[in-house]
Amino acid sequence: MKIIQSLHTAILVSDLDKAEHFYSSVLGLTKIDRQLKFPGIWYQIGHYQLHLMMHADVEITRWNSQKWGRNAHIAFEVDSLEEVKQQLTAYGCKFQLSSSGRSALFTQDPDGNILELQEV
Repeated sequence: MKIIQSLHTAILVSDLDKAEHFYSSVLGLTKIDRQLKFPGIWYQIGHYQLHLMMHADVEITRWNSQKWGRNAHIAFEVDSLEEVKQQLTAYGCKFQLSSSGRSALFTQDPDGNILELQEV
């Protein structure tokens, strides 16, 4: 067996309007059409997709509240970490810089799903 690439990641969100604002407006992701009947939103990121699925009782387990990057998270490459910091700050979103010294930070969506944004 040979895995070729990651196609998508699906995460649960409790409020599609709040999630759409975060992923579309704050992060600037491109929403794409989906043909499924259950509530959700899909985003295209290069050859990869992020699928948001509605679930009213989302509970995010966080094992390390001090260092967000040591919890389950999704990582995305960005072209400018400085622009990311400015955008998150403008929208009042909290973030933590990576403690590893890499040019990366961790933020979270309205449900607490953690995202890593890294300048490579």
